Amino acid sequence: MNQELWTAVDQYVHEQLVPSDPALDAALAACEEEGLPAISVTASQGKLLHMLALMQGASNILEIGTLGGYSTIWLARALPSGGRLVTLEADPKHARVASENIARAGLSNVVELREGRALETLPELAAEGLEAFDLIFIDADKRNNPKYFDWALRLSRKGSLIIVDNVIREGSILQPESKDADVQGVRHLFERMAAEPRILSTAMQTVGSKGYDGFAIALVTA
Repeated sequence: MNQELWTAVDQYVHEQLVPSDPALDAALAACEEEGLPAISVTASQGKLLHMLALMQGASNILEIGTLGGYSTIWLARALPSGGRLVTLEADPKHARVASENIARAGLSNVVELREGRALETLPELAAEGLEAFDLIFIDADKRNNPKYFDWALRLSRKGSLIIVDNVIREGSILQPESKDADVQGVRHLFERMAAEPRILSTAMQTVGSKGYDGFAIALVTA
C-alpha cells in the first residue's frame, strides 16, 4: 500500500509542478527501449537538481555516473552561457544512449561525456588542472562512494555542493554486518563525511515511485 501511495503522490507532484518535457520524456523512452536499468532520478528529483544548480549559480558541474543522461539534461539546463558539465560513465552502452539523449536535447555543446571507469577518469580531470566544480552529483556504483567523495572534495572549492544519491537503500544502511558492498560503501561514505572538517553535511530520506531511499548533501566550507 505504501508503494502505491508514494507512486501516486509522485505522479500528482509531476502533473502539478513538473510538466512533461519532450527531450526528457524521449530520454526515458530511449533508456527503456535500450534496456537500461530503470534507476534514473525521478522527474521531481531531476528538477530539484536543476534548482540546486541554479541556486548555486553553478557554471561548472561534474556528474559521476551518467546512465542514460536524464539527470545530465536536468543539470545542464541550469548552466549559464559559457557553462560546462562533465559527466563520467563506465558502461559503453550507457554512454552511447546518454550521448544520443544529450544531443537530442540540444546540449552536446555544453556537456562533455567521458567514457571509462570514474576512478580512472577522475585522476585525469585532476591532472588537467581544470577550474573547480561548483556542483558535483555522485550517482554511480555505491561501493566506491567514499573514493568518489574524496575526488569530489579534491575537485571542488569553498562553497561547492556535493550531492550523493541513493544513500538510504531502504534502510539497509542500519545493518553494519551487511555483506552488500554497496551498503558498506554508503556506510563508509557517512563515516567519511562525519569525520571531514571541511564540509557541512546532512542526509534526507525520500519515498516515491522508485521506493524508499535518500540523498546526502555536503557544502564545502574550507
